[in-house]
Amino acid sequence: MQASQELDTIPAILRHNADESGDSTALIYNYNKITYGTLHKLVLNASCGLSKLGIKSGDRVAFWLPNTPAYIVLYLACMQLNAIAVAVNTRFKGSEVADIVSRSGAKSIIFWPLFKKANFLGVLNSIADAAFNKIESVIIYDEEENDFKSNSLLPNSFCSKKVTTYLELIDHSGAEIDHSQPDAGCNIFTTSGTTKAPKFVLHSHSSISIHASEVWRNLEPLIKSNAFFHTLPFCGVFGFNHFSAALSGARPNVIQSAFNAREAIDLIDRHKVHYISATDDMLLALLEADDRNPALPSLTCCGYGAFNLPPEEITLRASARGIKLVGLYGMSEVQALFARQEHTQEDKHRYLPGGKLISPNARVRARNPESKEILPHGESGELEFKGPSLLIKYFKNEGATKDLISKDGYLKSGDLGYTCSKSEFVFQARMGDTLRLGGYLVSPAEIENHLIDHDAVKAAQVVAVRIDDKMRAYAFIIPAKSTSPRQEELINYCFEGLAKFKVPAIFHYLDEFPTTKSPNGTKIQRSKLREIAEAETQNRTI
Repeated sequence: MQASQELDTIPAILRHNADESGDSTALIYNYNKITYGTLHKLVLNASCGLSKLGIKSGDRVAFWLPNTPAYIVLYLACMQLNAIAVAVNTRFKGSEVADIVSRSGAKSIIFWPLFKKANFLGVLNSIADAAFNKIESVIIYDEEENDFKSNSLLPNSFCSKKVTTYLELIDHSGAEIDHSQPDAGCNIFTTSGTTKAPKFVLHSHSSISIHASEVWRNLEPLIKSNAFFHTLPFCGVFGFNHFSAALSGARPNVIQSAFNAREAIDLIDRHKVHYISATDDMLLALLEADDRNPALPSLTCCGYGAFNLPPEEITLRASARGIKLVGLYGMSEVQALFARQEHTQEDKHRYLPGGKLISPNARVRARNPESKEILPHGESGELEFKGPSLLIKYFKNEGATKDLISKDGYLKSGDLGYTCSKSEFVFQARMGDTLRLGGYLVSPAEIENHLIDHDAVKAAQVVAVRIDDKMRAYAFIIPAKSTSPRQEELINYCFEGLAKFKVPAIFHYLDEFPTTKSPNGTKIQRSKLREIAEAETQNRTI
């Protein structure tokens, strides 16, 4: 039975599921199943254990943990205590982990010391002790029989902390604790900026639970009575919001701790999964690992994020294998699955990033970044959003909160796009990636898509640089063949299909683009490309 809309805290949803769907499967992991009734008991036990560790309302708990049932149990236990879960990207290195743990003021950290190929212990031992000054307790999760509590593998700074294990926490028992409040903060996600320290996005119980309910109602016709598949990391909203929607709908959660294409295909087949979301690099890996045609035959459609390839290219590859893709939109501030295209739409609309707002109470508008006027439908500007899934604020950053949230409650997204109606929009590019050429705002994707249509171009990224006091397009090209195409050939090709002011001044050949790892997948570092372009064009006359 679906959780009703008035359930505006996460513990209320869990309790509802235990009462109404207690015998239904909640979690599936390594062939083991846990029902919603058992999950509720584990959560209550863990909340008692966390309380005895000293975790209380408002405390921050750092989750540096891959997708596992333990992540869900401990997350839900924190929600019972009204503590705040701080999501830490499992791909982060020492300086990044130290920054998030120290700036968030985390009181406890949860981690898996030797997770597969990721040596979390090695990363922790590279961090200066001062980063853990506010940490009072350490929670260890492990799937082997290692005794990390009694050996010297843990960092020296942890010697003065309370150290316990996940198994010890779920062995506690006691009366149910529920200090949750709808308006209280419960989740901190980090923004994915690559040039500045990430901002801390604070969400409330109600923003998480209401959005979960609305996403579930939107996906229910696709999911039906089947399971959600989780390989996108819970530490990012792209993965987390799939879990929260499954929790709201009391659906089974098939969990993969680290993405493996062949294993993912087996799980999707075995559990007859009808809908997944994926990044473009994940989707390509699935297509390569599945030799059937159509590939992944149980899927009705797949929501995707195009972080590295243009939507047209990834859609073409998927369509050739019988997979129907739908465009999505999300960001930490409004959560993932904030908008979605329908799989019944025509191809030319279905794959566009953006779509119809999930919530009937959400709104979108586009604003001219210079005149500040609200733009009519179809005209590109900065997208602004309002709705129940918005963040409360940027944690410990009143300046950013004031700058990015307007007096009438709209969030300035920093994204370029245009509205189709008050509840539909199309995302075009990040405002920071948008090119101002010839006095016009231009999406780099327009030039990139044109270049990719050339037989000699495998991939393209376009940035803007100042040359002779004019902003010009600068194209980075990965050639499709062993020999790079001539500059003149590409210039003439662009003149044939693009306005003169959009034609790149320089074509720079690379073997691969610089990338960075985020909770939602691998992303191209456009800021790094801009740095390269600026260095190459300094004092150069075209």
